Amino acid sequence: MTSSKGTSKALALCSGLILLLLIIDQASKIWVKTSMVEGEMIEIASWFKFYFVENEGMAYGITIGSKLLLTLFRIIAMSAGLYYLIRIIRMQRFSLGFLLTLSLVIAGGFGNIIDCLFYGEIFSSSRGAVAQLVPWGSGYGDFLHGKVVDMLYFPIIRTTYPEWSPVHAGEPFIFFSPIFNFADACISVGVALLLLFYRRSFSLALELLSPQRTEETDSTAQ
Repeated sequence: MTSSKGTSKALALCSGLILLLLIIDQASKIWVKTSMVEGEMIEIASWFKFYFVENEGMAYGITIGSKLLLTLFRIIAMSAGLYYLIRIIRMQRFSLGFLLTLSLVIAGGFGNIIDCLFYGEIFSSSRGAVAQLVPWGSGYGDFLHGKVVDMLYFPIIRTTYPEWSPVHAGEPFIFFSPIFNFADACISVGVALLLLFYRRSFSLALELLSPQRTEETDSTAQ
């Protein structure tokens, strides 16, 4: 296999994975958005429920600062991530597993960006009624101000804090309490894999992509 064919194969696999994950993420969100009212819960098992909520923040409902600034930050961060992924693939110095792991994180980021960009424009509100697809601009919010759809809820353990606990003594405790979506899961799994198996590859990629190293490479090439 020539180097050109190797690069093309890696690009195709990473692009295919990102596209597949985006389709799964958006299909699940659109199904929930057009089938459930915000706050509605469907119990699959005692530890697995579909619980429809919308949030304006980051993964797992975390909210930080302005919605507009957060959306713009996401777009810039994921666009940079995609750009650098392509550059890393062309270097042909990294394993396919590492490249696919980076693709997992990028797919998750773009999955939530789609909600922020378009959902406020194309969906009616989910509060008190099942949302409907509406003509562009007739939705519940403005461009860049859409809410992220979350639905996965895994209350695996329900118990209480012990009475001797210095905080929340005797209060209910649920593990795992965050409500999230498929895109959040992609990001979390991708980051976990990077930390567990690809820390050295990630560090090397950052080193090779540093401005100083890039300038040295360009000078050598000339």
